[in-house]
Amino acid sequence: MYSVTLRNGVKMPLLGYGVLQMKDQEECGKCVLKALQAGYRMFDTAAAFGNERAVGTALKSAMDKGIVRREDLFIITKLWLKDAGEKSAERSFNESLERLQTDYIDLYLIHQPYNDYYGAWRTLEKICQRGRTRAIGVSNFSPERLMDLCLNSEIPPMVNQIETHPFYHQKEALRTMHELGVQPQAWAPLCEGLKNIFTNKTLEKIGKKYGKSAAQAALRWNIDRQVSAVVRSADPDHMAEDQDIWNFTLSEADRKAIDALDLGYSEILDYGNACIAKMFIQKRYP
Repeated sequence: MYSVTLRNGVKMPLLGYGVLQMKDQEECGKCVLKALQAGYRMFDTAAAFGNERAVGTALKSAMDKGIVRREDLFIITKLWLKDAGEKSAERSFNESLERLQTDYIDLYLIHQPYNDYYGAWRTLEKICQRGRTRAIGVSNFSPERLMDLCLNSEIPPMVNQIETHPFYHQKEALRTMHELGVQPQAWAPLCEGLKNIFTNKTLEKIGKKYGKSAAQAALRWNIDRQVSAVVRSADPDHMAEDQDIWNFTLSEADRKAIDALDLGYSEILDYGNACIAKMFIQKRYP
């Protein structure tokens, strides 16, 4: 598994498997096991997803059977914003540990840039210093909020998980992360299937050059930018296809062609919209 090295020396895979919107616990567990068989070793969940226990049960079962070792896994989970605070963050972290049935988390993220994320960050720093998580970071932080947190923390974030795909390049965000030494990780690297990404003519044409699909070309584009990506599928064939991106790289001409696809804005979640902030602040999870 190809990886990147975070600022503290921890190696993180460039490609991982996510379980967003997998509400059926049994189905979620089955998908995690299928993803393991397909070669995935990084798994991304969150307290707000409501499926940490399903992920933990599946991974523990695989470890008990000798299919995989804990040290070969990279488990990511996230703190929901209702628990963003110095005291509540540690309680929520402990609850995630219990549901995931593990002694440590590989990467623990603040899920949204709202509520008392500064208080939460101080707790994440302590958790990291105690070795209970190997790395800490944030998710969906805009460049200015990330800059502010990095310059006002003892341990700056190591990862920022954001939406980025061929239709939303987030160039300013990536420039800021590069300046700060923060590793970008893409959620929805395939635009959640929107914009007809799997049949986009530009991506299909680029993929065909290498004997690949439009989806593989889109994933390789992020990988070539050194952006880690989290994909999601319940289909074993698609899981395997998404993994089959390590034997080619895009040419400069290919990258320029994909540059032309950038809309410059998100059609999934506009974090500059106050209604989005209100929606997340009011959201409850199981």
